[in-house]
Amino acid sequence: MLALLSLFLIPALTVFFVRHVQGAEDARFLAGIERRIDAEASMPADEKAAQKEFFRNHPPSGACHDPHPRVAEVRDRLCSPYSSAWQFDMARRVSTAALIAGAVLLLVVLALGALAFANRPLQYASFMAGWRITTWASALSLVVQGALLTWLAFWVPAFFVHKYSPKLIILIGIGVAGAVWMAVSAIFRKVPQGNEVTGETLSESDAPQLWNRVRALAARLGTEPPRHIVAGIDANFFVTESPLTVQGRELTGRTLFVSIPLLRVLDQQEADAVLGHELAHLRGGDTQSSARLGPKLVQFDQYLHAVGEAGLSALASPLLTLYRTIFEVALARESREREFLADRTAAEIASPQGIARSLVKIAAYAQYRHRIEEDLFGRDQRQAGTLGIAGFIAQGLGRYAGSPDFAAAMQSGNVPHPFDSHPPMRERIERVGIVLAENDYGAVVQQAPASTWVQEIPVAEAIEQRLWAAYESDFAENHERSLAYRYEPANAEERALVLQYFPDQVFEVKGGETVTVGIDGIRATRDGVHVDWDAVKALQFNESAFADALVVTHPEKALLRHRTTTVPLKGMGKEKDRFKAVVNAYWQRHQVMRMQQAESAGTEPAAA
Repeated sequence: MLALLSLFLIPALTVFFVRHVQGAEDARFLAGIERRIDAEASMPADEKAAQKEFFRNHPPSGACHDPHPRVAEVRDRLCSPYSSAWQFDMARRVSTAALIAGAVLLLVVLALGALAFANRPLQYASFMAGWRITTWASALSLVVQGALLTWLAFWVPAFFVHKYSPKLIILIGIGVAGAVWMAVSAIFRKVPQGNEVTGETLSESDAPQLWNRVRALAARLGTEPPRHIVAGIDANFFVTESPLTVQGRELTGRTLFVSIPLLRVLDQQEADAVLGHELAHLRGGDTQSSARLGPKLVQFDQYLHAVGEAGLSALASPLLTLYRTIFEVALARESREREFLADRTAAEIASPQGIARSLVKIAAYAQYRHRIEEDLFGRDQRQAGTLGIAGFIAQGLGRYAGSPDFAAAMQSGNVPHPFDSHPPMRERIERVGIVLAENDYGAVVQQAPASTWVQEIPVAEAIEQRLWAAYESDFAENHERSLAYRYEPANAEERALVLQYFPDQVFEVKGGETVTVGIDGIRATRDGVHVDWDAVKALQFNESAFADALVVTHPEKALLRHRTTTVPLKGMGKEKDRFKAVVNAYWQRHQVMRMQQAESAGTEPAAA
C-alpha cells in the first residue's frame, strides 16, 4: 500500500485538481458564451445550437492542443509558455504520464522480483537490473513528484482561497531539491569496505592434521579446498569467498572459519559432518554467489537507508522496500534449499547421525552461551577480573541440557550462522533421514566426545585463551558502559562510574553566564535556573536571529497548559550543536535509568 501511495498519490491528486479547476473554468466559460449566443436575436436557432455544440466540444481546457482553426486565436492568447492555461495543461500531461510510468515501473519491479525465484544466474541478473531501475526511477520520480508538489503548493491555495504562501513554496522547493540531491548522491556512494572477523589464522604447521582432513573432504566433494582456515570463539562455522580482515590482514579467496569452543563439544565424526556441510557450500557455488551479490545488496540497503532517512526523499523508499522484500524472500527460499542440500552432502561423506547430532550440539551451545552472557550483562555490579565465560559454559552445559528449560529452549532453537537464514533445526534433522525425538536432545549434548579435533591442534588452547581474554575485556567494558545508563546513582561508587561516562558539561553563554548539563539535570547561572531530569516532559530548541533558547516542558499543568522553563542560550556560538547532542544524550540516559528501575520493580515507567 505504501508503494502504491508513493507512486500514485501526488500524480493522482494533481490530475483530480487539474480536472476540477479546468472543469470549473470550462463551465464558467460555456455559461458566459451561451448567454452571449442566446442574446444574439438575429441568429437562427439552429445556428445557436451549432455554436453551443462547437464550444462544448472545444472547451478552453483543450485549447492548448486543439488543432481546429477556429481555436487558433484562443490558443495563441491562452497557451503562451508559463501562462496559467499552459501550466494546467502541462501539469495534466505530466501527472498522467507519471501515473502510467508508475504502473509500468510497478509491473517491472514485480516481474524482476518473480525472476529472482527462477535460478541463481537469473537472480543475480534480476537484482542488478532491479537495482539500477529502481534507484534511478526513484530519483526521477522524486524530481517529477517534487515539481508537481511545488506546483500544487502554489495553485491549490491560489484557486480555493485566492492567496498563496511564498514561504511554503520555497520550503517545499528546498525540500524537493535536497531529496533529489540525497537520492542521486546515494547512488554513487561507495560501499563500506572491510569484513572483519575476530580470530586467528591457522597455518598448516599449526594444525597439519586438520588441514589434511579438510583437503581430503574437499577432494571427496570434487572442489578446491579453502586457502585459509581461521580459528575463533564465535558459536558457528562458516565458509566465504568474500575478503575477510583477520588481525589487520586481509584474506582473499576461500576461507573456512572454525569455532574452537564448538570443536571441543563435537567429536571428530560430528565435526567432519560440519566441515563437509561448509565445503558443500563451496562446491555448490553458494559462497561465490554470496561474494558476488553481497556487496550489491549492501549498496542497495545503504541507498534505501539514505533515502528513507532524508525528508521528502522518503517518498521513494516504499517501492525500493517492496522490491528488496520480494528479493529477500527469494534469497531466503534459496538459502533454505542450499542448507538442505549441504546437509545431505554432509550426511553422505560423514554420516547422517553426525550431522544431526552436530546440529543439536551447536544449537545447545549457542543457547546456553547466550543465557550465560545475558545473565552476566544483566547484573548491576561491575565485572571485576576474569569473567570466565568459557569456564561457565563448559561446567554448566551438561546440567543445562538435563534441565526442564532446555527442551523448551530447543523447540525454538536454531543453528547460528553469520550469513544465511537457516531453516529450523528439527526440519534439517528430518531431511537427512534421522528420527531424533526432542526428548533425546539432552542426552546428545551430555554425551562427552571420545576424541575431538581440538586435541589435534596444538595451538588451539593458546589461541582460545587470547581470544577469550580480548572478548571478555570488551564485554566488561560494554557492561560497565551500560551500568552508566542504569545507575541512578545510589552511592559514591555508582556516582563515580556514571560521572566517568557522563561528566558535567559546562557551556558559556552571553554575559559570562554558564549552562551546565549533568546527570542531575540542567543548571543555568542566569536566574538560578535548575531543571531536574524528572521534571522534563519534552525539550525544544528554539533558534532565531535574535535569541536561542532551550524550552523545557514540565509534566505538571498550569492553566490547562504544561508549565515550561526557558533556558537562554544566546552567545553559545559554535558550541550550540554540541550542547544539543549533550542534552539529548543525558536526558536519554536518565530515561533509560528510570525504565530500568521500573522494570526491576515490575511497574510501568512514568511517561516521558
